[in-house]
Amino acid sequence: MTTTQQRTQAGQHVIKMPDLGEGIAEVEIVAWRVQPGDAVAEDQIVADVMTDKATVEIPSPVAGTVALLGGQVGESLPVGAPLITLATGAAGTAVDTAAAQPAAALPGDEAPDLPHGFVPEPARMNAAAAPPPPPQPAAPPAPAPARAGAPAAAGAPSATPDRPLAAPAVRKRAWDLGIELRYVAGSGPAGRITHADLDAWLAGRGGRGAQAEPGAGTRYAALQGEEAVPVTGLRRRIAEKMQAAKRQIPHFTYVEEVDVTELELLRNQLNALHGAERGKLTLLPLLMRAVVLAVRQFPEVNARYDDTANIVTRYQPVHIGIATQTDAGLMVPVVRNAEARDPWQNAAEIARLASASRSGKATRDELGGSTITITSLGALGGIVSTPVINHPEVAIVGVNRIVDRPVVRDGGMVARKLMNLSSSFDHRIVDGMVAANFIQAIRGYLECPALLFVD
Repeated sequence: MTTTQQRTQAGQHVIKMPDLGEGIAEVEIVAWRVQPGDAVAEDQIVADVMTDKATVEIPSPVAGTVALLGGQVGESLPVGAPLITLATGAAGTAVDTAAAQPAAALPGDEAPDLPHGFVPEPARMNAAAAPPPPPQPAAPPAPAPARAGAPAAAGAPSATPDRPLAAPAVRKRAWDLGIELRYVAGSGPAGRITHADLDAWLAGRGGRGAQAEPGAGTRYAALQGEEAVPVTGLRRRIAEKMQAAKRQIPHFTYVEEVDVTELELLRNQLNALHGAERGKLTLLPLLMRAVVLAVRQFPEVNARYDDTANIVTRYQPVHIGIATQTDAGLMVPVVRNAEARDPWQNAAEIARLASASRSGKATRDELGGSTITITSLGALGGIVSTPVINHPEVAIVGVNRIVDRPVVRDGGMVARKLMNLSSSFDHRIVDGMVAANFIQAIRGYLECPALLFVD
């Protein structure tokens, strides 16, 4: 990362959007770690920004006080644009202390933890620079503005609508009366709902026998309202990539049933023998080995297609992308050179990459460069799926859940463990016969798993 911070004038320091390399011209702000008026230490992370592949943390090179943020969450800034302005030195200590201090808390109105990535309203952003208001005559306190974590007003959902505070007896009574506790304002400590609060709610609604008005708070009440959720950060990148993949790639999906009974028996035996020292094997690293062996016969599927230059690049190494769900959205970390790893080494690499992805620590190199992708929802994998190809690859192997089904074998009915492979291919590059033979090769390895260990 090149240093792009510079001092603009005495007492101020501007942190500019750094050049993150690889020809990136702009990045998106996905989270602010600080707000105007906050003190910042040297090397403290002040913002998270996203490139087309990964989230990058931006540290502060100096200590100071936040004077100005360069944009809102979801906004894209070009490289070199002012990201954040710090007041340093004497100017850093001259920030209005009244604006930097939290307002006196009302009883039961503890200041909530701000959510990661919270960006204040413009008026609040400028609060640090505004002079303190003149003294006002004493007046009854006005209701505090609604904030995340503040107690809810009567008739509105509480701050924790799924689990408002109430004693078991109060919960049972509310259940018997058909009252949703999240619509009841609690008068007890920390907003706890009491029997008196239930009585007040019933009195205000006319009692159980009265005609219920729409939205009266019973579990069958009609609901109103809507929420606009900005599509930013990783979710925006996912949306753009999925749209490009479906728009540019003519998908076709091929589904085949695989008997994994013998594979599961072998996996359990391997775990019993070597699990303690090598780690437990799941189905995924064994499937990866089957893919590695199958692409030797069908190199057409281990490829990437540049549809601008009309060039298909087939790869000798097998870099397998593993679709991974994280709190931020779908990521595809890459197990590089899967052909050079045994199942236990692939399993360890999968676990490492999944942990890095879910904690936001995966690097850009770990999230790019795959030549074929495997996607699986595990036990939730359903019967059939239609996976979207990870552009610019030409194939993706989808795994559905394993189920016990009756199968006719040698004239008798037996229970077998069956699983579908639902895989998609780019029909511009991969013909249907090639795709079918590729999946049949994988099936052969999985149904006779000893072949996975024979070169």
